[in-house]
Amino acid sequence: MAGGGPHPMRKPEWLKARLPGGDAFFALKSRLRRRELHTICESARCPNIHECWNSAQATFLIMGSVCSRDCRFCAVASGSPGPLDPEEGRKISEMAAWMGLRYAVITSVTRDDLPDQGSGHFAAVVRNLKRERPQLGIEALVPDFSGRAALLDAVLDAGVDVLAHNIETVPSLYAKVNRRPAAFSDSLRVLQRGKERGWVTKSGLMVGLGETHAEILDLLTVLRERDVDLLTIGQYLQPDRRSLAVERYVPPAEFAELKQAALGLGFLGVESGPFVRSSYHAEQMFQAVNRALPRIQ
Repeated sequence: MAGGGPHPMRKPEWLKARLPGGDAFFALKSRLRRRELHTICESARCPNIHECWNSAQATFLIMGSVCSRDCRFCAVASGSPGPLDPEEGRKISEMAAWMGLRYAVITSVTRDDLPDQGSGHFAAVVRNLKRERPQLGIEALVPDFSGRAALLDAVLDAGVDVLAHNIETVPSLYAKVNRRPAAFSDSLRVLQRGKERGWVTKSGLMVGLGETHAEILDLLTVLRERDVDLLTIGQYLQPDRRSLAVERYVPPAEFAELKQAALGLGFLGVESGPFVRSSYHAEQMFQAVNRALPRIQ
């Protein structure tokens, strides 16, 4: 088993997720299939898919389902991505209308194969949504765009309401998870650029990959130094045999302690728990802060 040795740890009782199912779940799944749309919920094997899909919530994954990078914590397929779908924005807008969304989270695979790393397509999807559904709140969970401000600006200028970008783990583990040496500084540049331009910013990290408690607190401090507003903290779960093994299952009480520590540092909203993922309760988190911060008009 990649990174895990012959005997993976047994999951504790608090990590037993409900199997997906229900009429609303399968209706959403069917419509996504017919429109050839992808979600990170499926691609990343999110443990909250039953809860979210039965509540008509999903995070759209654009630019295909194959990523040009190969991070060892991620279930998204890695390889040579396919061509972009010029109708993707229209399809997502139709899905958002059918689902009755007031708030949509859009994320993407990383597309290092494209000259603009997909920023133009990402922006086009956002613009289409804003044109067709002006009252829709949009959270853009973007890749790092190799830290290039112009690529990020294209997405911001399309009309997003929240800029999200996941730091993923502590910097000492970036080599272990197969992230580029420059990726940590690139990620910080993305978050800092978004805040400099006046956006609500959000980041997320996983625990249980071998980080120390002190490293987590140091990382939270670094994020707050960039004025990141919202934070998610969740348990890393090995998605497949080729991915890194879990080093530790963090108990719920420790997640509660991390939440209090983050709030004490000044984060305006924090979701912290074993099953928390980047988009968990995204709309509720945004609603809690959208009147507290200066906004770009």
